[in-house]
Order: sequence, then C-alpha cells, then structure tokens
Amino acid sequence: MEDSAERQRRRGPRLVNPWWLRATIGLIFLAALGTIWTTNAWLTDRFSENTRVRSELRLALYSGNLMSELQRNSVVPLLLARDPALIGALNGNDFSTTSARLMAAQKEIGAASIRLLDASGRVVGATDRYQIGTNSVAAPQYVEALRSRDTVFTVSELASGIHEFAYSRAVVSEGRTLGVIVVGADLTRLERSWAGISDAVAVTDSEGVIILSTEPRWRGLTLPEALAVRDAPSAIRRAFQVTADWTSSPADAYVQGRAVMQSEARVPFRGWRMISFTAYSSVRERVNAILALQIMGFAILLAGAFWVLSRRARIQSQAYMRESADLRALNARLTREIAERERVQKELRVAEQTMQQSSKLAALGEMSAGVSHELNQPLAAMKTYLAGARLLLQRGRPEEALSSFQRIDDLIDRMGAITRQLKSYARKGGEAVEPVDLRAAVSSALTMMEPQLRTRPIRVVRQVPRERVMVMADRIRLEQVLINLLRNAVDAVKDRREGTIEISVEAGAHAYVSVRDNGPGVSDLEKLFEPFWTTKKPGEGTGLGLAISSTIMADFGGRLTAHNETTGGAVFRVELPLHVPGQPRQALAAE
Repeated sequence: MEDSAERQRRRGPRLVNPWWLRATIGLIFLAALGTIWTTNAWLTDRFSENTRVRSELRLALYSGNLMSELQRNSVVPLLLARDPALIGALNGNDFSTTSARLMAAQKEIGAASIRLLDASGRVVGATDRYQIGTNSVAAPQYVEALRSRDTVFTVSELASGIHEFAYSRAVVSEGRTLGVIVVGADLTRLERSWAGISDAVAVTDSEGVIILSTEPRWRGLTLPEALAVRDAPSAIRRAFQVTADWTSSPADAYVQGRAVMQSEARVPFRGWRMISFTAYSSVRERVNAILALQIMGFAILLAGAFWVLSRRARIQSQAYMRESADLRALNARLTREIAERERVQKELRVAEQTMQQSSKLAALGEMSAGVSHELNQPLAAMKTYLAGARLLLQRGRPEEALSSFQRIDDLIDRMGAITRQLKSYARKGGEAVEPVDLRAAVSSALTMMEPQLRTRPIRVVRQVPRERVMVMADRIRLEQVLINLLRNAVDAVKDRREGTIEISVEAGAHAYVSVRDNGPGVSDLEKLFEPFWTTKKPGEGTGLGLAISSTIMADFGGRLTAHNETTGGAVFRVELPLHVPGQPRQALAAE
C-alpha cells in the first residue's frame, strides 16, 4: 500500500480526464456562438435605433432652419412693395438709384437677391447688375405675382439645374399695378451645412420632385430615380459589401453603394418633405468593437482549456489562478474603456444639441407672421374710413370727411410704427452699449409681443414710473431678454383660465424689471439657467433662452434671478446698474 502511494507521488498529480475537457471545450464553443449571435442582434437593433433617433432629431433641426429661412424672407416683399422710393421710381421711370437701394436692403435683410420688375416684366433694378434690362415677363415669379395681390412663393429650375426659391409681390399704387418685387431666398447654404453633418439629405416638393439635396445629381429627380443614380458595383466589390453587411439589419436604401437607413419628416410648407440617409457603418463599427471583446474573451477561455489539456492537475490549478488574475485586470480595463466610451457619447450628444437653435430668428419669424396679421386690421379700417369720407364729400360735409382722413393718417402712423419695430428687431445686436431707457425697452418688447398676447385671454399689467430709468446696455439685446421673459410667461399661463402677466419697472439703488405670472411656477430653480434644461415638451423649447438671457445680463454688468411666489406663479427679475452721466459703470456682484 505504501509502495503504491509512493509511486503515485513520484508520477505527479493525476491528469484530468481528457473526455471531460473536450466536452467542456465544446460547450464553451457553443456558448460563444450563441452569445455572439445574440449580442450582435441586440446591439445592432439598439445602436440602429439610437442612430435613427439622432437622424430624426437632425431632421427636426434641418426642418426648423428651413422654415426659419423661408419665414424670414416671406415678409420682405411686403415691406419693399410699400417702399415710397421704389413706388416713386416706377411712377417716374427713374431707376438711377434703385439698384443701390435694393443692395442696401439686401445687406440689411440678408436676402439672397432682390429684383424690381416694371409693368412690362423688364428688370429695372437688381442686386445683380447683370440682370438689369433682362425681360422676365414669362417668369413664374412675375406671372404669379400679377395674378395675386398677395405675396406668392415660386420654385423655378435654372439652366444650371439649381432651383431658385423666390417670394414676389405686385407693387400697387392708387389701384394700379406698377411692377413686381422679387426676393430670392438662399437655401443652398443650408445644403452646404447639411452636407457637413449628414451622409445625404434631400427635400421634395408636393409632387415628389427633389428640389434641395446634398447630392447635386439628385436635383430634379424623384426619390426612386435619385437612388437609382449610382455606379454599378463590381462582383468583387459586391462580395466584400455582402461580407461586411451579413450581420446588419436590412438596408432601407443604398447611396453610392453604401447601405443606409432612411428617415423622413414632413416640412410644414406647401407639402414639402425632408429625407435623410445615414450610413450603417458607424453602427457596424460599434457593434464589431464589442463583439471583438467577446470573441477575445472566449478565445482566452478556449486557449486556457487547450493549455490545461497538456498539463498536470497542480499546474492546471496554478494556471487557473493566473488566468483569473488576468481576467480581473482585463475586466477592470474594460470597465475603464466603457466609462470613457460613455463619456465621449454624452459629449457627442451635447455637441449635437448645441447646433440645434437659432432661437432669435425663429422668434422673429413667428412674430413676423403676427405682425402681417396686425397690418390687415388697419388696412380694413382705412378702407372703411375712405368709403365714409367719399360719401361725406358727396353730401357736402367736408368737415366731417376731414375727421375720417385724420383717422386714416393715425392708422398709417400705427402701421409705420409696427413695421419699424419689426425692422429694428431684425437687426443683429452689437457689443457696444449706450444709455437706454428701461421704460422704452419694455414698451418695445410689449409691442413685439402684442400679436401673440391678443390671440390668448391673457391680462397684461404694466407698471412704470413717470421718470426715465436709464441704464447702459445694447437696446436690441436688452429687448431680446425682455421678449424671452414675456414668451416664457405666456407659455406658463397658456392653460390658465384667467392668465395674468405683470411687468414693472423700478428705480432704487439699481434699476429693476420684474416679470410676474400666475402660472404653476418653476419646478427646479437650481437648474433654471443651465443650458439645454427646459420644462417644455419636446419640439417646443430647447432650454437655451434663459441661459442666453443670463449671459447677456452679465455682459451688461447686471444679473437675472428668479423665484416662485408663495401664492403661485414665478417672478423673473432683471437687475442693472443705474446710469449716471459722468460716473463709471459698475458691475453687480454675481449671486
């Protein structure tokens, strides 16, 4: 018995049964196949959905930018068609200064081009002097503008294949059509910005024809025709493509030989639709990275099992201990890499959301539509007063007719004030500051918000002192802050039956402007001025307005604070140093 034990000790530890090792290796192999297949399907679906969501968010941003550009240019023909200088030039047939005036208007408004056509369709003034003298009597901008006395939008294809987008309106004076003003909208710059981010973007009209696209060959084609415009891949190239895409979801389409997913959104303008194509390559790279880690892990296990097959039990135990330490180190390294990957993805999402707003232009487009509606009411009243004055003159009552003419003159002054306010707000604010009366800034902001306030049952209470309250600020940016606070207050009380907004101006140690509402209040005051934090529904706000307003106040040496009332509602308070001539400006301490 002792001799048998001694022989066993000299032989060394008993080897593990190779049959069980082979069974274990087979189970590991099957588990690896099942795990990799399941992980690939799950990660592909998850990352594809994330990519699709980001694509839809980009489409919403692109659609908003497109609508903002169209709305910004839609009001320009109405303003230029009533320009006395242009009307006088058409009446007097003197166009020596017309082109210079149109160039000045183009520089101030930011339109792509402006043309003035006389009654015969001849271009008598243009920002592009090469177009002066050409005849556009058959152009759709001219024909459609003469048919309608309102502003019309036309899309025409040029000889180069590029589409021209223009707003036109007939110039009418004393019931006689003198000509047509045509304002072109530059949408190609949007194409260039889209091309720098998305793989491919196209905009189709109501008939399905592509009018805007980051792929120049697609313009003028329908979407199926555009997708068919691609080089036929060779057999070797197609084989590589099939090998690369065997684990991907079925592609929605192929753009330049690459499998892409297709996202579509409706543009709320004349039945337009926007389509974007996003390549699956980014999804495949992320999935392959994780699959590679899994394969590496299973490869280590299999290598360890084969290595164990040729060793004794004691060596096998030591190898398992070393392998366990290696796996722990690998797990820690993978944990760090996953944390770094999550941080990079979070920064990417923040960077994408930062590109989504041009809030001031969007607000200007919304208010421009309201101002256009406001101008229709004085026009209707003027027509009524003119009819009454004509009747009074026919009956020999000129004194009473003069009162009607006075009312008409008051209405004209009111219309001029509205258009001047819109034109002033459209200008970009500067960095220079000057003495500004807070009362005038509040009055201007209320005037800009008047169309929105009239459409809702909201009571506005204004309290301002009789004396001037002067501060050092840029008037345009100060009005932007006040308009943003008023818009937030309107949104806060829109569901109230008796909504109330109070705006007051006070002067003490400093100058104060308070905007108070009786809404539900602010849920989280600590995050209120953080960028991209908002309580509005998706699509209604971006969370940049208050952050921008707080930065503007800091630039003026002031601050913007907020608190909730105990009786309900929120109060936003603007505090600025008072301007005293001869004394240096002092900034307030930040809270």
